[in-house]
Amino acid sequence: MRLDFARHERRVTVNSNMAFWTYILRCADDRYYTGHTDNLERRVSEHQTGGFSDFTSRRRPVVLVWNEYFQTRLEALEAERRIKPWSRVEKEALIRGDWKALSYYSKPPSEREQSVRPERSRGTVAPSQRPSTTLGTNGDDEADSPNPSHKREGR
Repeated sequence: MRLDFARHERRVTVNSNMAFWTYILRCADDRYYTGHTDNLERRVSEHQTGGFSDFTSRRRPVVLVWNEYFQTRLEALEAERRIKPWSRVEKEALIRGDWKALSYYSKPPSEREQSVRPERSRGTVAPSQRPSTTLGTNGDDEADSPNPSHKREGR
């Protein structure tokens, strides 16, 4: 049986009023969740009430700490995919809008100049947590473990 794809082609109209966002939530356990949506208020509410995402539903309440507007869903998705693997310290620099720190921590440790290390704001990190530049830590102490059997989830 041969499918005629031309007959099933849908025409998509672009709504110039459509908006898309990439966002970061801080969960009750101080981990970060990164996502994208076409309705920011609704999506944050879904995370807050639970049942939408297993990761955030087990870590409520959540707080919206950063969001960026994009013209297309693809741009928002690409931004989400770029931000998700970032280290905790990189995400916190983005949340603060600290471009100097973000630039510094986005470099591999061997390429960073120690003399120009940016000062970190004390207001965004719980005092009990040490900063980490290991990709994907999101505040999970197990993520810093040298034991590769520890699994991380929900970046």
